[in-house]
Amino acid sequence: MAIGKLPDQDAGDEDGGGESIFAEINITPLTDVFLVLVIIFMVSALAVQVEARQEKKKVADAQAETEAEKRSGLKVNLPQGAAQEIDTSKASLVIVIPLQGDVDVGGKRIGDGDIDNLFRAAFSRDKNTQVVLKADKGVAHGRVVNIMERAKQAGLTRLAIGTSGG
Repeated sequence: MAIGKLPDQDAGDEDGGGESIFAEINITPLTDVFLVLVIIFMVSALAVQVEARQEKKKVADAQAETEAEKRSGLKVNLPQGAAQEIDTSKASLVIVIPLQGDVDVGGKRIGDGDIDNLFRAAFSRDKNTQVVLKADKGVAHGRVVNIMERAKQAGLTRLAIGTSGG
């Protein structure tokens, strides 16, 4: 606030009367504060949007995984592990090994004798095919190693063990 005389009242005050008060509000700082608040709200709204998109993607991925498990009809309890992600751009052969029974490849049950033919066919299509073994945590170690060795004998050397994230 500024205090002082109004400029056009100087000529009329020859009596020496009381001085008048001149008040003016400076709104520049107020405008600056509002602009800063607008910028803060805009940035925080963008951050909330990005976070919501990431959460939505996680939920969609979890639903897709659940749907894939339902389609295969095979429930496998994967062991916990914090491992690296595999390269999804390359060809992959995902083999699900349950506690009992035949293995599952792409939703189809494959007998023990047909696994070698499957590995040879995958190797003939692409020599860099990745074999991802998703074995239940209760499966005997020897059974998993047996399938890994059979994949190696067919020429598939890129092997990965599937785990549940966490």
